[in-house]
Amino acid sequence: MFSNYLIGLREGLEASLVVCILIAYLVKTGRRDAIRPIWVGIGIAVAIALAFGCALEFGSQELTFEAQEALGGSLSIVAVGLVTWMVFWMRRTARHLKSELHGKLDAALQMGTAALVATAFLAVGREGLETALFVWASVHAASDGTPRPLIGVALGLATAVLLGWLFYRGALKINLAKFFTWTGGMLVVVAAGVLAYGFHDLQEADWVPGLTNQAFDISDTIPPDSWYGTLLKGVFNFQPDPTVLQVTVWLLYLVPTLALFLSPLGFGSGPQKPAQPSPAVREKA
Repeated sequence: MFSNYLIGLREGLEASLVVCILIAYLVKTGRRDAIRPIWVGIGIAVAIALAFGCALEFGSQELTFEAQEALGGSLSIVAVGLVTWMVFWMRRTARHLKSELHGKLDAALQMGTAALVATAFLAVGREGLETALFVWASVHAASDGTPRPLIGVALGLATAVLLGWLFYRGALKINLAKFFTWTGGMLVVVAAGVLAYGFHDLQEADWVPGLTNQAFDISDTIPPDSWYGTLLKGVFNFQPDPTVLQVTVWLLYLVPTLALFLSPLGFGSGPQKPAQPSPAVREKA
């Protein structure tokens, strides 16, 4: 549940901050008339993300067991790839997120209503689709038949909306670089578990060999149905009897990715030139 709360919190807060920055900029520049198209774009993005999540969940139920495992494993790998790209991208742009969005909004204001809708849709839609895919993969990896993963996501999103509102009202100051660095590091750990379980699904589907080659089995020490076994499963997607391939994939992904992400020499950490507002908008401001 905690891992899904973290997903909802991080992705939701990113989207909330984007919305706050866009709306605050329009209010500051006297373009309140452009706020409605922004909300239209946001609404479309949320609707598509929900539809995508429903399609994944209900569409997979019609498949055979082998096909479900193959789909789950493949999408888990895709989801991990997207989340990894996202955490590195946010690490690179967190300090300049506001100026980057301002630049895009300036251009959209000059192009008209459709451009405003598209700007809001693209800004929020990416987070929505990434969240839907990664949550589905994480819930599929949990596979315990309880609603706890979805409750965790809902609580995370609710917290993100609250924090975004406080940020907009000026009641909360957030160091975005530090926040996204810490939560990004935790998401890399979560992603490693999802990736390992994704390969387990591919082994279940007989797409990848080695299902019977267990690395170890500590089910007697950490029973899967115990409270601490459930906690480890929910937070890290821990499995007490993984295959050799799962352990190998987990290590090969987690160690270099986390080291690169936390390193000050990691790619994408250099300074960027903030986007400059257009002359037309500067005159109105």
